[in-house]
Amino acid sequence: MSKHYLQSVCWKNVQIEGGFWGTCLQVNREIALDHQYEQMEEIGHIDNFRRASGEKKGEFEGFFFNDSDVYKWLEAASYSLGTHPTNRKLENKVENLIKKIAAAQQEDGYLNTYFILKKRKRFADLKNKHELYCAGHLFEAAVAHHLSTGKISFLNVATRFADLICQTFGSDKKRGVPGHEELELALMKLYWLTGKKRYLATAKFFR
Repeated sequence: MSKHYLQSVCWKNVQIEGGFWGTCLQVNREIALDHQYEQMEEIGHIDNFRRASGEKKGEFEGFFFNDSDVYKWLEAASYSLGTHPTNRKLENKVENLIKKIAAAQQEDGYLNTYFILKKRKRFADLKNKHELYCAGHLFEAAVAHHLSTGKISFLNVATRFADLICQTFGSDKKRGVPGHEELELALMKLYWLTGKKRYLATAKFFR
């Protein structure tokens, strides 16, 4: 008896043109992503990274989880570039934003503008302050960027922070429970991409 197996198709090899979803993707690519970026600039999301790096003076603006919105935008923009790599305007925005994020990263790999600018104690309120949630969205965005462009600039930022988290948490280290399950999913994506078992082990610790 012959066996038939289902095989996944790489998303980069799928083109959706026309119809409901084709129109939605076009609107997202040509209008929504630009509008969302403008909104992040207007309400201070990106300025928080400028302040954390010292590029701009001022205090943290907005909610403590605002970094995650920037990472979600980068993930969406990266996947769009994966299917439409000739969108130079979007590519420039993505690369410039990644540089601002990398500049805000601390020497030991830590990255969260709320905690950096507010000078709050790290990993002290995992349930409520979305610290590891923001980290998870950073990791997912970095994976998407690498898969879409082949570049490692953003991935290097993500793995530095992920390594710090792996060094900090564990059964024989600091214990804690994230307020959201996002970090575990993101660590698994880093594991699948890099093959580094510490990401798998830390994801299992947090599950």
